[in-house]
Amino acid sequence: MSDTAPRPTQPYTPMVRAGEWLVVSGQLGMVDGVIVDGGVAAQATQAIANIIGLLATAGASATDVVKTTVFLADISDLAVLNEAYSAAFGDHRPARSTFGVAGLPFGGAVEIEAWAYAPR
Repeated sequence: MSDTAPRPTQPYTPMVRAGEWLVVSGQLGMVDGVIVDGGVAAQATQAIANIIGLLATAGASATDVVKTTVFLADISDLAVLNEAYSAAFGDHRPARSTFGVAGLPFGGAVEIEAWAYAPR
C-alpha cells in the first residue's frame, strides 16, 4: 500500500480488484486513524482523497470512478456534502446514492465508498 493510501482501522480490505473493477470500501474523512476537523466538508474532501489514494495504488484515478455510495450521519448536511463532493470530483460526475444513517464509525459525519472501472 502506498503512503497516499489510508490504512484500515477495522478488519476489512480497503480495496479489491474484481476483474476490470476496483471496489473501494467505505472511506471516512480520516488521516492516520483520526477523523479530520472541519465537519462534513472537510471529512468528505478527505474521504475522497483517501479513495483517490487507494485507486492510485492500482494505477486508477478519480475519473475512473463510475459509482459512489455516500452515508451521512445527518442527511441535513446534504448541501454541504454536495459542495465538497463537486469540488473534489470537478466536472466528473459518477452515479451516486446518498443515505442518511443513524451513525458512522469513529463519530464520522460522512463515509464514501466507490466503484471504479479500471481495465488492466
